[in-house]
Amino acid sequence: MPHPPPLPLSGIAVADFSELLPGPFLTQNLLELGAAVTKIERPPHGDNARRLYPGVFDAVNRGKPCVMLDLKQPAGVQAAREIIARSDVLVEGFRPGVMARLGLGYDEAAAINPGLVYVSLSGYGQHGPNAQRPGHDINYLATAGALALAGSDPAMPAPGAGLPVADLCGAMYALSSILAALMQRQHTGRGQHLDVSLTDCVAHWMNPRLGQFSSAGLASLAAQRQDVLNKPAYGVFRTRDGACVAIAALEDHFWLRLVQAFALDLSTAETSSYHQRVTLATDINHAIAGHVAGLDAPDIIARLEAADVPVSLVEEPLALRGTPHARARGLFDGHAEARYVRYPVRLAHMDEG
Repeated sequence: MPHPPPLPLSGIAVADFSELLPGPFLTQNLLELGAAVTKIERPPHGDNARRLYPGVFDAVNRGKPCVMLDLKQPAGVQAAREIIARSDVLVEGFRPGVMARLGLGYDEAAAINPGLVYVSLSGYGQHGPNAQRPGHDINYLATAGALALAGSDPAMPAPGAGLPVADLCGAMYALSSILAALMQRQHTGRGQHLDVSLTDCVAHWMNPRLGQFSSAGLASLAAQRQDVLNKPAYGVFRTRDGACVAIAALEDHFWLRLVQAFALDLSTAETSSYHQRVTLATDINHAIAGHVAGLDAPDIIARLEAADVPVSLVEEPLALRGTPHARARGLFDGHAEARYVRYPVRLAHMDEG
């Protein structure tokens, strides 16, 4: 019987020393791309996510063989060294210096395996004034300047995404950097140490905001929050039947279609250009909310889709599997556990692998 074609990362071995979310989410992506991931856990309970968030643990550790090693004992360190010797990638998420104190830092690992791509995922990086601070997603967002722009209250920033943005952002930067480092290794024959700071990764995502604020002369936080959070014809609106729809008619042509579809009466103000509408954002969104409140969600969706205006039903998380988009895109194909979304980009042979 012929062997299945190789997956993109077939033949790549990963030693995963990480816990909770960022590292395991990263290595779960590597696994779905074809890498062989071995998860190393600490006794007596292993990854703290097993007890704190068992559903999260299951979601980001599917298919990983787990090895329990006491890294404070010589036998555990020796076993870890043997795993490192045959790995292409090592991922760890401890505070800076912990792996070195265990005898498993980058220098020690590179001496065992010069081709190793060694990834240190941490909140604030391996050096700097915050390197030894504990933290969680909200702390990294705060330090990177992103939290200041979040939340709906004009006077008080608050987490608003509903996802651990910094954790997942850092994991994806680590993923792309690992792939780049593996490409570099093909030319140099050597691995390298990747210092991935969750805070730095979110800060990189801030570049579009920094560009907009500078260009528009928005010097105060109040003005920046107004620019980000109060866009005209852009928001979530509740319908008569209790659903919520997201409408995004930012561009002039979408705005004109929205006005026609809803027969909005804004004759007392000039709204043909986006910059004119910005100053009227509150009034415009209030008018849209009043109109949407008098119609059921299917009618809203049908009207705006017919007018080619961006509109979406706000789906609830556990309903995702049954949505037309998820079914058409096959987002849950290939998993025995149907509650998990597959790797979102289909590369060659991934369906057969």
